[in-house]
Amino acid sequence: MKAVWKTAWIVFGLVILSAGTGLAQSEIAIGHQLMYNPWKVAIADGGIERATGRTIEWRRFDSGAKAINAIASEAVQAALSGSSPIAAGISRGLDIEVVWVFQDIAAAEALVAREGAGIAAPQDLKGKKIGVPFASTTHFHTLFALEQFGIEPDEVTIRNLQPPEIVEAWDSGEIDAAFVWDPALGHIKKSGKVLITSGLLSSWGKATFDALVVDGRFAAENADFMCRLIKTIAAADEAYRSDPSAWGPESPEAAAIASLVGGDPTDVPVVLGLYEFPTLDEQVSDRWLGGGKVGGVGRALSSTADFLKDEGKVRTLSEDYSRHVNPKFVQMVLNGDC
Repeated sequence: MKAVWKTAWIVFGLVILSAGTGLAQSEIAIGHQLMYNPWKVAIADGGIERATGRTIEWRRFDSGAKAINAIASEAVQAALSGSSPIAAGISRGLDIEVVWVFQDIAAAEALVAREGAGIAAPQDLKGKKIGVPFASTTHFHTLFALEQFGIEPDEVTIRNLQPPEIVEAWDSGEIDAAFVWDPALGHIKKSGKVLITSGLLSSWGKATFDALVVDGRFAAENADFMCRLIKTIAAADEAYRSDPSAWGPESPEAAAIASLVGGDPTDVPVVLGLYEFPTLDEQVSDRWLGGGKVGGVGRALSSTADFLKDEGKVRTLSEDYSRHVNPKFVQMVLNGDC
């Protein structure tokens, strides 16, 4: 934790604080990833810091697995991560909560085969080299796709590559296919063929999504901050949903997103159109954060963890993944509590 937690004032203050009183950090670290989404604009222009009144250290991660590890080590208090590394983190016993669904991945993640690699359909992947970030949503969907097409994992070579490394391996001809997200996805699409998307695989019963994950203790002790953070993210999403044309390749929004993520601003509107960004009301519905064990996020995390255990990626399972799904802060925004 940052220095504020370690001052003598806090130490002595803990003695006199009544039970249940939360502590608030003035400086907070939040992780984001190399993907295009509206909240990047609120990061780039300082909108989240203005809304919350806090100093925020923004840290960029190449994968959700690294983001979850950063929360576990208290290097960050919150981060964007995909559903697969979230499920793996909960299975490890981490006290983390899903408090916001950034996006339904839909067609924004895809398995792409290189032209000339002799891969006309997913069944042709046998014997090929596939690049994928391990413990990510695309890793989960890679294994699921292989299962659907009757290919055993040991019948392909799966290389653990982060998105920038996938681009390098693709350009050098070291891999035959890759399952990844933008901007790396847009790069390999230029000389490859999309075999299958995460949207289609999700429709077959294995949904994936990207979400805001928060350290459970931090969330409980900083409810007003969480409410204001989510309110600002929701406003950015609404700004995009209400007028996608305003986020064109020459727009300041596209420039801001590309400045944080990399890639070409001209790609931003195309990529944003591949995602679905749930509204506040949709967030608390049974499709996403609501519904407990029968809610969409709880069910998706549970089924993802089951699959990861079958594949030997996690050793144990949590009794109830829905306990790590918390719609409280979205509901606070809807109630006007911040």
